[in-house]
Amino acid sequence: MTTERDLIDELHAQADADRNPETTPDVGIIMGSDSDLDVMSGAHEALDTLGFGEQTDFDAPPEERFTYETYVVSAHRTPDLMYAYGDTARDRGVEVIIAGAGGKSADLPNMTASIAYPIPVVGVPVQEKSVDSVIGMPTGAPIVAVDAGKSFNAALSAVQALSRGYPELEDRLVEYHEDLVSDVAETSAALHDLGVAGFRESR
Repeated sequence: MTTERDLIDELHAQADADRNPETTPDVGIIMGSDSDLDVMSGAHEALDTLGFGEQTDFDAPPEERFTYETYVVSAHRTPDLMYAYGDTARDRGVEVIIAGAGGKSADLPNMTASIAYPIPVVGVPVQEKSVDSVIGMPTGAPIVAVDAGKSFNAALSAVQALSRGYPELEDRLVEYHEDLVSDVAETSAALHDLGVAGFRESR
């Protein structure tokens, strides 16, 4: 059985491993509970769409150049693990963290942002009632946050931050945006040309 101490020791061992940054996770995704996974899966979808691979073994990275990892880290039930994750992120090669939490005391994104500073943290309020908690950081303790449930956008923001150092990622973001524009243009033309009734029948 894996314990909190096992995970903490593993994170510190990874931080001490001095790995090539090209083989370590670029984006860390953490959530307060596995019940948040359905909401946070939007971040996985966005990163997969942009060509990221999922890294499940620190010692055996996937073939993709850019990767992400995922952990459950509870600010209230496993505060030591939360601290270890934020504290070791830089040395483990993580460049941006996406943190999601629910409830009225959604403290994981905020606390992680404080611990991992200056690594950028994108907070995802898993529920509407979590918004105020996630965005309520004092001056001098920054966090980027998206609207409730918008983990897909959180991942896009994370890749935007990464893209300033990796032109390849900027190209992927531009291509993704152009695809969105093209889809809207095609839909607009079809709606006009087929008429409302015809368009509805064609869908």
